[in-house]
Amino acid sequence: MSQLNQVFPAQGLREPLRRYDAKTIGRYYRSRPWAAIGRALTIIWSFAQFIFSLKWDDWRNQTERNKFKRAAQLRQILTRLGPTFIKVGQALSTRPDLVRKDFLDELIKLQDQLPPFDNALAFSIIEAELGQPVTELFSEISSNPVAAASLGQVYRAFLHTGEEVAVKVQRPNLLPTLTLDLYLMRWAAGWLSPWLPLNLGHDLTLIVDEFGIKLFEEVDYINEGRNAEKFAHNFRDDATVKVPIIYWRYSSVRVLTLEWIHGFKLTDTASISAAGLDTDKIIQVGVISGLRQLLEHGFFHADPHPGNLFALPDGRMAYIDFGMMDQLEQYTKETIAASIVHLINKDYVELAKNFVKLGFLTPDTDITPIIPALEVVLGEAMGESVRNFNFKTITDQFSELMYDYPFRVPAKFALIIRSLVTQEGLALTLNPNFKIVEVSYPYVARRLLTGESPEMRRHLIEVLFKDEKFQWQRLENMIAIARSDNHFDLLPTAQLGLQFILSEEGQFLRRQLLLALTEDDRLHTQEVQRLWNLVKDDLKPGRLFNVALNSLTELSIEGVASILPLATILKNE
Repeated sequence: MSQLNQVFPAQGLREPLRRYDAKTIGRYYRSRPWAAIGRALTIIWSFAQFIFSLKWDDWRNQTERNKFKRAAQLRQILTRLGPTFIKVGQALSTRPDLVRKDFLDELIKLQDQLPPFDNALAFSIIEAELGQPVTELFSEISSNPVAAASLGQVYRAFLHTGEEVAVKVQRPNLLPTLTLDLYLMRWAAGWLSPWLPLNLGHDLTLIVDEFGIKLFEEVDYINEGRNAEKFAHNFRDDATVKVPIIYWRYSSVRVLTLEWIHGFKLTDTASISAAGLDTDKIIQVGVISGLRQLLEHGFFHADPHPGNLFALPDGRMAYIDFGMMDQLEQYTKETIAASIVHLINKDYVELAKNFVKLGFLTPDTDITPIIPALEVVLGEAMGESVRNFNFKTITDQFSELMYDYPFRVPAKFALIIRSLVTQEGLALTLNPNFKIVEVSYPYVARRLLTGESPEMRRHLIEVLFKDEKFQWQRLENMIAIARSDNHFDLLPTAQLGLQFILSEEGQFLRRQLLLALTEDDRLHTQEVQRLWNLVKDDLKPGRLFNVALNSLTELSIEGVASILPLATILKNE
């Protein structure tokens, strides 16, 4: 990363700037205003020309005639402006519901069809970084890059030991452009904040800083390789996800060598269909793997555009770029899971409380007037059925609240939202009728019912009890929705639930269940019967006996007593 010294030659830095530092970058460009002014004018002039062209076509009634020309013009502008703006175009290229098809077709080219830099320069970077001639490193390497992206380009090669690999080489002089654009973005965010509603302007600079941190991490290929191995470890037991092997002997800060992946880009629907792959299953793999990243591991891919995701011939999903990743705390993961369930259950009181916990509202915010607003806006977005839900609808409706109530977007969630919107956009590319809740809610319901952590068990109790009353319908809905996932086995979940109820930790739940069975001065036999009818096909006598036997071995006298009323009810049905 020695080229970073080119960014701050007058600062007398003894070491290269390896991490994003807004203060250092700002200090440098404030002392060189001509550089920032020149870049700002270039950006403004580029988009002013484009907007004028659109208006000129409109005035002359030639919009339809020139639409492909204007789409190509936009792609060329983003390409000329460099990696920061290319990444904006990449994000837009995944939203067929936001961008019309002529522009979409051009923006898709920004994923891996960018102009490459000179091969001789690329090979010299490889040799300088790895300390050997290219011919000694590889038995064969493509004479030209097979793909060129915003931050680097990729060559197809073979090691002398026979492995087929992808060799990723970073673009030269990359960080000077990134740092200048980040400085301008941060300046613009600070200038715009006072003119925006408090909730929209709040944390704008922090969002830019978060983006800057991730960009600096992304141009460090050693960091990317470590991210890939961590990601692979998280999904080591998941047969639906593929992560390429990293060849560390042939990698450095600016060169990354990894296993070659044979697959189809998710936007290549023709090849996917020709291979006989089920697009709905591919969507399910992508959505579930995305949810597992956010809600289980907390380590998520923040840049899942089509150039980074491939469908393999055997139906697996391959991730190939791990430069932009982020980590969530356990508390955040659990709160997000609970929020999804509260949203589906239309429990806006608890949802508002979770917004405070996640930082969308400050702790001193009075949520009383916000609750009915959430009910109106989000209730309208949800519609009559959860099947009408999609993330784009929610974000559009939620944006209306930002103007009237003190909502803000924490910097951490800017990347999460970007990741979710992008993944949903990819799913819409494969199936325009896709609804993310049809896949995501069964997964969340399954995780809550499984209760593999104290936090998830606590959230389950919060969901099942409202105003100190047991919500029978919610439990029925969760079981029914979880069972719609073919991978869900109710019996292990029932065993975990029984063990929890009979444990010391489950004392509160035992008491509440007994009260629920007899509340309103009646035995709730109808509710219990409905639940039994729902699950009895999954609970075969032989398997059920083994589960009960295993659980009873650890029962205390108190535990036996606690389940006798329920057993009596079931016997009488």
